[in-house]
Amino acid sequence: MKNLDPADPRYTLGHATIDRTHAEFIELVKRTIDADGTAFPALFDALYAHTREHFAAEEALMVKNAAPATQEHCAEHGRILADMRRFNERILAGRPMMARAWLRDTLPDWFALHTTTLDSVLAAHLHRLQAGQ
Repeated sequence: MKNLDPADPRYTLGHATIDRTHAEFIELVKRTIDADGTAFPALFDALYAHTREHFAAEEALMVKNAAPATQEHCAEHGRILADMRRFNERILAGRPMMARAWLRDTLPDWFALHTTTLDSVLAAHLHRLQAGQ
């Protein structure tokens, strides 16, 4: 699967909660991509719910710890959640084709870039705080 291997070191940022959530996200994305037509709607909905919780937890960490680039990071989360909401609506209306294509062709690349940029900035900030710097 393009850019979506939980063993890829890009997804390990050295923060236990973030790393665990990223591994769960990757596994759920992979399961959803591979789902047959009957399982796909429920799995996409579960992925959407997981992603909302994932992003809310990261945003709480950012706010609590005055992380840099919080506004930009939250805006990216909002953009992806809006896409997922629209795709979930299409799926519920019996039109899953665009959601499947987006999950396969767009989300993996976005997640790789997001993790290696904004999430890594957050993790580095949290490490500095923990080290007392």
